[in-house]
Amino acid sequence: MRASFIFSEVFTGLRRNISMTVAMILTTAISLGLFGGGLLVVQMADKTQQIFLDRVEVQLFLTEDISAADPDCAQDLCRGIRNDLESADGVVAVQYLNQDDAVADATDRVFKDNPELASLVSAESFPASFKVKMSDPDQFALINAEFSARPGIDSILNQRELVDRLFSVLGGIRNAAFAIAIVQAIAAIFLIANMVQVAALTRRTEVGIMRLVGATRWYTQLPFLLEAVVASLIGAGLAIVGLFTAKNLFIDDVLGDIYDANIVARISNSDVLLVTPFVVIVGAGMAAVTAYIALRLYVRD
Repeated sequence: MRASFIFSEVFTGLRRNISMTVAMILTTAISLGLFGGGLLVVQMADKTQQIFLDRVEVQLFLTEDISAADPDCAQDLCRGIRNDLESADGVVAVQYLNQDDAVADATDRVFKDNPELASLVSAESFPASFKVKMSDPDQFALINAEFSARPGIDSILNQRELVDRLFSVLGGIRNAAFAIAIVQAIAAIFLIANMVQVAALTRRTEVGIMRLVGATRWYTQLPFLLEAVVASLIGAGLAIVGLFTAKNLFIDDVLGDIYDANIVARISNSDVLLVTPFVVIVGAGMAAVTAYIALRLYVRD
């Protein structure tokens, strides 16, 4: 009987303040949707980073005289650099690209879709280089320290730096989603507090009678707290539906070509499922804590 009374009070309260309830549900749904989206960006960034780190190479560019005079890396200076690279700690593979190889590599990768620009590229535009694959991309400092000042080496490119720049962009997107989610969460918190106050005000006579006949404070205030939690859970459900809808109807379509090229990691339905418990817990926790504080501050009787 007590449980049925409490739940009947909860649904009565939600129906009585329908406009405020709808506003709170929608605000909470937007906030939690952005929060879940931020979590998905974090997952995508982590998986994409691993994809790129598996491809990361250190590239050592040779000086112009070696590039022009030793296309087969047969002379002592070039051969010595190659041998030392192959024997260095953490080096998995070493590939030598002469000027013609560098042109072909650039044509295939950089100018693949721009044949007009590719026709303007000549061997003199690119120096010869060594591409070094390492077991740990973070060991670049060892290669840089040992070979940067060595005769025959013009410059060293660490592709890890390019990867870090890419992920700083993804980090910015994630931070923007979280920032908007926080603003929406603050709005939801105020709506929850107002909803609790209005609900308690409209039922102050009923609550007063219940207290007179011996009802505990928790028993009279629990329906108000549950109203906030139920509304928040509905908002969390809408947020989860929105994440699945956005993933399957929009994101997969927009990023389809990028997924196929393995440039960024694919967001799957299992990824969305993985973030749903966090969305629900954050939504219910935010509502419960806010309602409890509001009841303690504004509903003292």
